[in-house]
Amino acid sequence: MAGKQRYYRQRIKSTQALKKIFRAMELMAASRIARARESVEAAGPYSRAITRAVSAVAGHADIDHPLTRERPETNRTAVLLVTADRGMAGAYSASVLREGERLIKELTEQGQEVQLYVTGRRAVSYYTFRRRELAGSWTGFSDAPTAEVAAEIASTLLEAFLTDPSEGGVGQLHVVYTHFVNMVTQTPRVIRMLPLEVVDAPTGEDVHNEPVPLYEFEPSAEVVLDALLPQYVRSRIHSFLLQSAASELAARQQAMHTATQNAEDLIRNFTRLANQARQAEITQEISEIVSGADALAS
Repeated sequence: MAGKQRYYRQRIKSTQALKKIFRAMELMAASRIARARESVEAAGPYSRAITRAVSAVAGHADIDHPLTRERPETNRTAVLLVTADRGMAGAYSASVLREGERLIKELTEQGQEVQLYVTGRRAVSYYTFRRRELAGSWTGFSDAPTAEVAAEIASTLLEAFLTDPSEGGVGQLHVVYTHFVNMVTQTPRVIRMLPLEVVDAPTGEDVHNEPVPLYEFEPSAEVVLDALLPQYVRSRIHSFLLQSAASELAARQQAMHTATQNAEDLIRNFTRLANQARQAEITQEISEIVSGADALAS
């Protein structure tokens, strides 16, 4: 019986230590999620403005740009997966990897040769373990991406797309990331980034009921488009990274909150079992004392 008590006390002690870690990670994620959501909202006006500007140029120019042109002469396709650097975030990274594998299978069945680009140590470990070659990887910023990192990723992917197919250039770029809906829901999404599909500018007012500005292009609409489209790609990739960061922190907070509750349930169960073992030990000791007294009396 004493052995059972020691076992349960050790389990209670170790579970209490884990509970403290889970609780600390939950509080850290909760304190950072507000900043991540603010970053997502702060990037919104710039993203909308550059989208409207690109649409305005599209309405004044005959679109024939390398970033908008289909490239049937190559079957190589780049896929960017956005995952986390650390675990303890539930199924966050697993959902992205699962969606990425589904996309890769679909592209392969279409006769495409997939080149993988990944962010986050989870994806790097996943594909390294499976001995899958990576065309590019970035780590160390998944929960706090910066514009500089987004620009570096965008530059690499733009270079791969603009490279001549005979020299290894790709014909398409797909991005798999997690869209932040709210604190409870985060949804993996697949977006075809390149070649870009530019729509004509709306007339009168846009979807946000704001008047569409009138632009003057110097020296020409085509030159402005050459400068705008790469910026547009960078802003979209930065937006995807920010959305994924907010989703990661929200998923980690939920996972750690659940882990803390599970630890509390385990502590209660182990405490009850330890008390039962202690009561059984006391009952056995009393029985032995009474039996010894009866034997001496007889």
